[in-house]
Amino acid sequence: MATAPQLRSLSPLSISRRGALHAGVLGLGGLNLANLLQERAVADLTLPKDTSVIFLFLHGGPSQLETYDLKPQATSEVRGPCMPIATKVPGLDLCELLPLHAKAAERFTLIRSCTHGEGGHFEAHGRFMSGHPGLKTGTFESTHPQMGAIVGRALKSRVRGLPAAVGMGTVIYNSAFGEYLPGIGEGYWSSAWRPPIVTKTGLPNSTLSIDGGRLSDRVGLLNQFDRMRRDVDQRGNMDSIDEFNRTAFDILTADKARRAFDLSEEDPRLVAQYGDEWGQNALVARRLVEAGVSFVTISVPGGVKAMDAPGWDDHAINIDLPTIMRHRLPVYDQVVTTLINDIYDRGLDKKVLIIAAGEFGRTPKGTLQPGTATKQLQWGRDHWPGAQSILISGGGFRMGQVIGSTDQHAAYPRERPFDPQDVMATLYRHLGIDLNTHFPDGSGRPVAITTGTPIRELG
Repeated sequence: MATAPQLRSLSPLSISRRGALHAGVLGLGGLNLANLLQERAVADLTLPKDTSVIFLFLHGGPSQLETYDLKPQATSEVRGPCMPIATKVPGLDLCELLPLHAKAAERFTLIRSCTHGEGGHFEAHGRFMSGHPGLKTGTFESTHPQMGAIVGRALKSRVRGLPAAVGMGTVIYNSAFGEYLPGIGEGYWSSAWRPPIVTKTGLPNSTLSIDGGRLSDRVGLLNQFDRMRRDVDQRGNMDSIDEFNRTAFDILTADKARRAFDLSEEDPRLVAQYGDEWGQNALVARRLVEAGVSFVTISVPGGVKAMDAPGWDDHAINIDLPTIMRHRLPVYDQVVTTLINDIYDRGLDKKVLIIAAGEFGRTPKGTLQPGTATKQLQWGRDHWPGAQSILISGGGFRMGQVIGSTDQHAAYPRERPFDPQDVMATLYRHLGIDLNTHFPDGSGRPVAITTGTPIRELG
């Protein structure tokens, strides 16, 4: 079977992070935008389909037993505090704290049998978002490129002035590789392939800036490009600096990029439905994919506000799981269903695929321990890669079903076990990326973008 042409290995860029450009409250972590464009131009890329993915990443790992795979007949230490509620879809029951999900059940599908073997957060990030185990030495980032980096490298931007892939929100700030969000890691590739991280300010008329300066300061912008040109020319990294600077300027000034962040163009009632904090990011993500971005991954915080809880990492020593779920899930319920209904109501359900998942599930049995901060007894669950649930919506796929099942404790798959590679293959096929595509690793050896198989039940 033929494979895509092998690409040359890319050396790390020499331009410092201080010289990187920022769009929105946006950081192109560890790269120079013009270099990124030049690196990508050397590849033999194909035009993508007019399809997109919004990936809601629940860092920390949500409990399947308190969200999408309840076991009401199990003992109390397994079943936990929540009870299931029925939906219109037979066999698709949900946590009682997700009533809006229940009303929208015909617009999504649940996968209950994804499994892998990585039990640490960052190891599981890499396993779930790249398909492979392994971390870069001394870091929390995966050895292999993650989904966003692969999408960004495999696809050309459909719209001039917009990148193919972006991230929204972060998990780690000011790391050795810049801000980090699961899904953007470039692995053994050059940082040119690291998707930009975008942060929504929450203001209805957000503006774009570079190093803290407004885009209205065109003279300052052009001076920065001039400095970039001199820096790059001295290192010999570009053959056509003027061409790439013009393209970089287009990204920073294009109306498509600027308007995607301007929520004043939206119906105020819809903005209110999305809510604050990460709900605003979800709305901007919809606007970005509508404008032409192929892949947006969003960090979904674990609390009502971004800093209320340590992600979805619901160990008893961190948080009382029953308490935080009563506060967290209504917000999650509201934002996820608003995004799903918005996509469907706008006729984007064939174009846009929504995925909601963390890096793993939680232990079947809960524990009762004193909280590190509260010193009070709290009930929680620990890491568990044996089984996790995933929500899928849109993408032109068959909705209103449950795919796979777990045993009586939601510990391991009973039917149709899936590997994260299968989720990746489904995502890439939706975006029109040839599953036989190979890219070089750090030593130049061609590596397949996925070893998975698209999930057939989705159609």
